[in-house]
Amino acid sequence: MTNTKQSAYDYIGGDAVIRRLVDCFYDYMDRLPEVATLRAMHPADLAESRDKLYWFMSGWLGGPQMFMERRGHPRLRARHLPFAVDTAARDAWMLCMRKAIADVITIPDANEYLIEPLARLADHMRNQPEPA
Repeated sequence: MTNTKQSAYDYIGGDAVIRRLVDCFYDYMDRLPEVATLRAMHPADLAESRDKLYWFMSGWLGGPQMFMERRGHPRLRARHLPFAVDTAARDAWMLCMRKAIADVITIPDANEYLIEPLARLADHMRNQPEPA
């Protein structure tokens, strides 16, 4: 990102781009057989999941704080504790996100700008020990 005063939200294209990114992410989750375990952690109807990630991503990237306004503080790790998030789930989530970013984000340096912090975030969601 070249302009440090501009939010990542604005830099990548704002609301419409984030919605497309989230929709693309869940479309991959729905159709990639290698992420079936991750998909099984979600309800059959992904509409609410799509909205929640869209709201979160908006605020996380410096745009409107829709998640906070609707659901309070994200407390991501606590909200994910009911699910067995292991390294495989983290990697499946990142696979879908990397593919969605590659498909939707057209600014080359923005792709890498997003992937590293999202990978750290996905890693932080792990709540299962590594297999021995």
